[in-house]
Amino acid sequence: MNTDLLNHQLISERYFFPLRGSFPDPYWVDCGDAQLACSYHQFNEQGPTLLHFHGNGEIVDDWLNIFPAFCQQVGCNLLLAEYRGYGQSTGTPQLGKMLADVSCIVKQLGVAEEKLIVFGRSVGSIFALEAIYRFPHVAGLIIESGIADVLERLLLRITPREVGTTMEHLQQVVNENLNHQQKLGSYVGPLLVLHTQNDGIVAVEHGKQLYNWAMGEKELRIFDHGNHNDIMLVNAQEYFPLVANFIRKNQKIGLDS
Repeated sequence: MNTDLLNHQLISERYFFPLRGSFPDPYWVDCGDAQLACSYHQFNEQGPTLLHFHGNGEIVDDWLNIFPAFCQQVGCNLLLAEYRGYGQSTGTPQLGKMLADVSCIVKQLGVAEEKLIVFGRSVGSIFALEAIYRFPHVAGLIIESGIADVLERLLLRITPREVGTTMEHLQQVVNENLNHQQKLGSYVGPLLVLHTQNDGIVAVEHGKQLYNWAMGEKELRIFDHGNHNDIMLVNAQEYFPLVANFIRKNQKIGLDS
């Protein structure tokens, strides 16, 4: 898998918006040339673990007041994954390397695939889909405001010429590494897709396409209210029960395996 082009400096500078942050006792994941400052919370030794990949312009710190308490109520463990160059992590955000980091995170966590539920929000959907592609037997996948067409998103901020290549070669590299239709096509587990009708950053068609590509049991919830960055807060009364029910329903897969 050749990801050199995806690590180009212009893609890193224009596509990712890393913020710095700090919280006590990070769960460090060793990815060789980068150390990722994740946050791990164990609430139920026999329960599943939710692996959460946050959005662009966000860091793990942003979720510490929300998801740990939620997961404790649901009875699942939680790993809030951080990206290289974000939060307290070392390194620089490089898309190709960040795809490889997914395996480091899952392997270090050491949770059986069947007891892992993967959650990807916005740009985090890229890494959540990489997770289910590399670990296809996970108990469930949740995509919030996710991206179906990564090439479209990249072309909003770079041109092939700027990164020293042709459109044909860029398309080839993206198709080889970021083909979300292929990744969902190889996954037969349950899927929950959450999106808003009024998403002004990642159009709702992305969510619909991800849902259509899925092969297994699937659910699509398009909210009438909220936008890309407040989908959870605006729709909290329905959002959290939907996610909780998905986790509870599919944690039986992990517990019975």
